[in-house]
Amino acid sequence: MVLLVEDNPDDEALTLRAFRASHADDEIVVVHDGVEALDFLFGTGAHAGRDLARMPTVVLLDLNLPRIDGLEVLRRMRADPRTSTVCVVVFTSSGEERDIANAYQLRANSFIRKPVAFESFAETVKQVGEYWLHHNQPLVPRSPS
Repeated sequence: MVLLVEDNPDDEALTLRAFRASHADDEIVVVHDGVEALDFLFGTGAHAGRDLARMPTVVLLDLNLPRIDGLEVLRRMRADPRTSTVCVVVFTSSGEERDIANAYQLRANSFIRKPVAFESFAETVKQVGEYWLHHNQPLVPRSPS
């Protein structure tokens, strides 16, 4: 499963279109802000009762989100044993050095600047999916005993 955390409707549509074109069998869950992302990950709010044994294989995380920004989502993910090893790809339009540094200091697995041209955008999403869903071997956290 992929968790796409994206507030821009155009970027969401492009990502979904590109992703589904090359990874049709992978479930994609979309949330639109940091609060929704944390609710999904921790089974709270609108996602209360969600099966927390099913964590995303990868989170595609935008940084510039309403309510709670992407860096704070990442900070809270890394602070919780249930999500501390979930793969997080920061997928953002920001190319600011401080955003890159902060993301890696918070243990993002990758930082990718969104390409502007659709063909490049689609190819980037395809490569991200292939690597993180089909080639990468994630560490699966154990349930507390």
